[in-house]
Amino acid sequence: PPPRAGRPEGGREGRGPVLRWPFAAGQIYWAKDIIFLANEHDLIGMEAWLEAYHDVNVTGTQSSGTFGRAGAIQAALSLELSSDVITSFDVAVEGLNGQLPNLDLVNLFYSFCQKNGVLCTIQGKLQRSDWDSLPAYLHSLQTLLLMVLKQGSGHPQGDHGLFLRYHIEAITIRGINSFRQYKFDMGVMGVTLEGIFRKLNNLLERLHQSYFFYLLPSLSRFVSIGLYMPAFGFLILVLVLKALELWMKLSSFDREGSPLCDGDQVLNPATMEEPRPSLLTLVPPLLVCHATGLALYFVPVWGQRVATEHFPVSESEAVVLTSIAIYVAGLALPHNTHRALMGSGSDRGWRMLKLLALLYLAMQLSCVALINFSLGFLLTVTMVPVAAIVQPTGPRYLYAGLLLLVTPAVTLLFCIFLYQELMEYPISLLEGWQRFLQAIAEGLLDHYLYGSIVFPFVAIFVYPCWLLLWNVLFWK
Repeated sequence: PPPRAGRPEGGREGRGPVLRWPFAAGQIYWAKDIIFLANEHDLIGMEAWLEAYHDVNVTGTQSSGTFGRAGAIQAALSLELSSDVITSFDVAVEGLNGQLPNLDLVNLFYSFCQKNGVLCTIQGKLQRSDWDSLPAYLHSLQTLLLMVLKQGSGHPQGDHGLFLRYHIEAITIRGINSFRQYKFDMGVMGVTLEGIFRKLNNLLERLHQSYFFYLLPSLSRFVSIGLYMPAFGFLILVLVLKALELWMKLSSFDREGSPLCDGDQVLNPATMEEPRPSLLTLVPPLLVCHATGLALYFVPVWGQRVATEHFPVSESEAVVLTSIAIYVAGLALPHNTHRALMGSGSDRGWRMLKLLALLYLAMQLSCVALINFSLGFLLTVTMVPVAAIVQPTGPRYLYAGLLLLVTPAVTLLFCIFLYQELMEYPISLLEGWQRFLQAIAEGLLDHYLYGSIVFPFVAIFVYPCWLLLWNVLFWK
């Protein structure tokens, strides 16, 4: 996941426009209440205010409560200004758990920027005008991949990301003051914001199609769910077809008692005399793999105080290092557990386990893609090809290396380096490792402070499923 975006210190530059806005309170064309909110403690303060405003306690955050309410909030604009002079606006749309606002709100912002002659960017990229050229396609792909990486992290890319879970359409607008020649003052920004506020009623229109699942290669073009979801379905189909192949081989072997052909290798006829393993053979690896996942989820937070008492580390370092230790230790645990039962190590046994693991993985990826498509896509692209080919026979060391390369931790490390390359700011291996540790810590904080599902999903579901495939590889 990308590092957290910098915030203007103290938010002083953003308070000036807010103080100028109350003059519009007497205008007759508003017909709505406008709430001006200046929060502290970054996302924590915003989450505390939202919970107090809606009289809920989702994350356990304690706040002093609100002084009043103005009814249901229709939309929200989060302003992050680093100067009273801007050269362009950058819009952020990715929210908590990969939620996205109504695309109409993004289009509304873009149209008013175009009307007022203000440059606007997304992912820090200014769209090109030559759409039909190869550099333009590569530029759009770069912007699209940046959005996929940010959305897949599940981390809100601004204060707006916390509004989306309350069904409030919101975006974050960042004022950029770069070295461009044309600059704008706060008056232009005020005109743009006023136009957006006056057109928010368009979001209430139910007679046109609104998009909540999309990917943005630029602000003027988008990729709809109807285009990218079928491609994702074909990737999941690989797991389903491989599971169907294993089921047919198991059924054929049990019915006819004939040896099985696995690729170009014909199984040893002696396997026909093996006792048919029961489903109890699969219980030990299933229990151990999921127990390891539960330990990865619970132990780091529970044991942070014990770790700080016995080792010279801070609480945050203790949590991260404990998570890494449990993650690595899980590689050595599961692949010997099945040998305690009769019939373990048989060809039928690993085929049954792989059949279960493939269906389990397909179900997980399909479900998470409905919530956070980018997260499901990143896991699918990396895990599906290796999961389909891994088996205890053949080039085992090659399969082991491929499995290690697609483990969720290595995928996270790869995404960090890819993000830096796409941002045209490459980093060294040491800096990548530091950002890797920071990403783990932020993933834990996002879960316990804001309710992000990325860490529990990876720890309780994806990692145990990966361990099942690791168990298949070392079945014999």
